[in-house]
Amino acid sequence: MTSTIEEEASSEKGLARVAQSLAKWTEKWFPDAYVFALLGVVVVAVAALANGSSPKTVVNAFGDGFWDLTAFTLQMAMVVLTGYVVATSPPVARLIERLATVPQTASSAVGFVAFLAMSVSLLNWGLSLVFGGLLARAIARRTDLRVDYRALGAAAFMGLGAVWALGLSSSAAQLQATATSLPPALLKITGVLDLGTTIFTWQSMLMCVIIMAMTVVIAHVSAPKGAAIKTAEELEVDLDDQPAEATPRSRPGEWLEYSRILPILLGALTLGWLVSQFFSKPALTVVSSLNGYLLVFLMLGLVLHGTPRNFLQAVSLAVPATAGILVQFPLYAAMAAVLTKAKGRGGHTVSEHLAEFFTSIGGGGSFAIVIAIYTIALGFFVPSGGGKWLVEAPYVMQSATDVQMNLGWTVQIYNVAEALPTLINPFFMLPLLAVLKLRARDLVGFTFLQFMFHLPVVLLLVWLLGMTFDYVPPIIPGKP
Repeated sequence: MTSTIEEEASSEKGLARVAQSLAKWTEKWFPDAYVFALLGVVVVAVAALANGSSPKTVVNAFGDGFWDLTAFTLQMAMVVLTGYVVATSPPVARLIERLATVPQTASSAVGFVAFLAMSVSLLNWGLSLVFGGLLARAIARRTDLRVDYRALGAAAFMGLGAVWALGLSSSAAQLQATATSLPPALLKITGVLDLGTTIFTWQSMLMCVIIMAMTVVIAHVSAPKGAAIKTAEELEVDLDDQPAEATPRSRPGEWLEYSRILPILLGALTLGWLVSQFFSKPALTVVSSLNGYLLVFLMLGLVLHGTPRNFLQAVSLAVPATAGILVQFPLYAAMAAVLTKAKGRGGHTVSEHLAEFFTSIGGGGSFAIVIAIYTIALGFFVPSGGGKWLVEAPYVMQSATDVQMNLGWTVQIYNVAEALPTLINPFFMLPLLAVLKLRARDLVGFTFLQFMFHLPVVLLLVWLLGMTFDYVPPIIPGKP
C-alpha cells in the first residue's frame, strides 16, 4: 500500500510539476491585466505613428473612441453581476449542496465539477465561475471523500477556460448579433450575424461537445491521488459557507425591503415580456438580444433572492468582480478607434494593413489556423473576450471577407481560441479565487495541463470543420 502511494505521488511530479513551475513563474512575472491594456494602447498608438498618421490624428482617434463602447461595457459588467447574483441565491445554494453528494470517488468529483461548470457557462460565464466555485467548496466539505481542493478549483474554472464563448454569453457572438452594440466600422464589414450563424451551427455545437468531453477526461485523469492530494483543510482554507444572519427590521419604512411581493411582480412582468417576445419575433432574434438576456438574468436573481434587501446585498458582493471590465473596456475601445480611424500614408489605417496581411495567407484551413493562433497569442495580453474582439474583429473579419471565409465560422474560430489563454492568464480567475480562497498558482498548474491538450485539438477542429462551410456575403444595413 505504501509503495502504491509513493508511486502515485512520484507520478504527480512529472507533467504536473512542470505546470506548477510555470504557474509560479506566471504569477510572479505577469503584471495585472490592466497594465497589458495600457501597454496595448501605447503599442497601437506607436504603430499608427509608424504608419504615417500624424500625432494629432492619433490623439483624436484615442479620445474620440474612448467611450465608443459604453453600452457594451455595461452589458459585459452585467453578465458578471447577474451570474454572481443568481449563483449565490438560496435556491441555487440548495441545488449545489444536493449536487455535491453525487460523486462517489475523488477523481469523478473533479470531472463532475468540470462538466457542470462548463454546462452552466453555456448559459452565463459569470454564473459558471461562482457556481463552480461553490460546488467545489461543497464537495470539499464532505467528510466521506478526500479530494484535492486545487484540482476541484481548476475544474470549476473549466467553464471559462474551455467552452464559455461557444454559449449564450459569448461576447463576440452576442456583439455581432446586436446592431446597436457594434462599432460602425465593424458593422460596415460584417453586418449583423445572428446566433444561428455562429453558436447554433452544428459545427460549433459538435466542437463544443468534443471539447467538453476531452476536458472532463483530462480533469478526471489528472486529479491527484493518494499522498499527492491536498485537501482544503491542508491548504488552510475555511470552508464555512453559513450565510450571515438577516438584519431584523428596525423601522416601518423597511417593510417593502423585506417583502416578497415586489420581486414576484417584477418576475411576472419579465416572464410576460419574454413570452410576448417569443410570440412576436423569431426565436433566434429573441435569444440573440443581449439586453433581453441580461434582463432575464437580473430579474431571475431578484426572484431567487426573495426580497429586495437580500438581492441588494448579493449585488454589493458582486460589484467588485466587475471592476476590471469597467476600467479596461474603454481602453479597448480606444485601441480599436486608433486601429480603424487613424489614417496614415496613402490614406490607409493600421487595421487595413493587418487585413491585407491576413488576406495574403489565403483561404481555407491555413487562414483558420493562423487566425486561431493569433487570437490565442493576443489573448495573453488582452484577456477580455469582448474587448479583444473589438480590437481584432475589424481586420480579421475584413480578411475573412476578402478570402471568402464564412463570417459566422470566423467568429467561432475566435470564440474557441479565445478561451485558451484564460487557462494560463489568471485575470478572469479572480472572481473564482475569491470564492475558493486560493491563489492563482494553486490552479494554473492544472489548467495549464488542459491548455497543452486543448491547443492541438482546437487547431484541428477549426481546420476540419471550417471546410464544411460555404461563404455567405454579409448583409450590410442600408445597402441594397
